[in-house]
Order: sequence, then C-alpha cells, then structure tokens
Amino acid sequence: MALRSTVFKAELGIADLDRHYYADHSLTLARHPSETDERMMVRLLAFMLNASESLEFGRGISTEDEPALWDRDLTGSVMHWIEVGQPDERLLRRACGRADKVSVYAYGRGVDQWWLQNANDLNRQEKLSVWLIDARQSQALADLAERGMRLQCTIQDGQALIAGDADTLQIELQRLSAER
Repeated sequence: MALRSTVFKAELGIADLDRHYYADHSLTLARHPSETDERMMVRLLAFMLNASESLEFGRGISTEDEPALWDRDLTGSVMHWIEVGQPDERLLRRACGRADKVSVYAYGRGVDQWWLQNANDLNRQEKLSVWLIDARQSQALADLAERGMRLQCTIQDGQALIAGDADTLQIELQRLSAER
C-alpha cells in the first residue's frame, strides 16, 4: 500500500514592506511521505517571500519537470521558478531556459559543499538567484509546523519576521549568487 501525503492547512497574513504586497492566503500543503517538516516549511517560507495572486505550489517532490513553486502568467509561461534545498545544477540550467526568473532557497546539511561544487556554474546563470537559509533558522521554522497553522509574516529589508501561535522567529537570508 502506497503512503499518502499528509495534508497541512496554513492561514497566512503577509505584509511585504519591500514589495508593497499585503494579503491573506489560505493554503493547503501536501507533505510527501519522504518530505520533512523542514523542507515543507522552507517551501512555505519561499511562498511568503514571493507571494502573489498567481504563485502556486508544484505537484510535488517526485515531479521533476515542476518546481517547488512557480508563478505563471495567463498563457502558462513561467515568470518565476522557485526551488528549495540543493537542486541539481542541470535542473536549474533548464529552469533558467524556461522561466523569466529562477530562485533557489538552499538549506540543510551539506549546503556549503553543494554551493562549492556548483557556484561557478550557477553564477553563470543570469536569471538565477540563490539564497541561503541558516540551518538553525530552517530548523526553527520546521518547529512551527502544525497540521493547522496560523502565521503572520512581515518582510522588510530582506528579512522575514514570522509569528506563529507558539513562537516568533526572524529569518535572515544570505545571498549566495552574484548580484545582478
């Protein structure tokens, strides 16, 4: 018998002072059986950092031709392709060919080694931005995971302040890719 995804509900209040985006979102997230709370919450963070009315989650961790999140226009063209974790360099190169903009939110053990191995190739991609989420911060984010979440997120000066029912944490992203 195949394992099923675990369903999480998230009520988000987003105030992005950097982009002047203010909205509430009711999301349903399906956590794949092989996905950790940490990865799911980094996907949710990526949603908060890039929120728009057309941003949506990809079909999942087992679907290679779709990102973790993407923003498509009405014609289906990909405006923004978003990956989390330590994706393969070839996948990111293909994504840069399909999308106007590509972002990676890298986290987890081995991220320093992943960056060292891929930095030269990834820095050649003009459409690509790579951001590092500190391991302590991504784990603290995972600790906020609940089947029913209510989170408030304020984004200012590139930092995210996330308040849940039990805790508040500040996420500071470090840009790894070259400035463009």
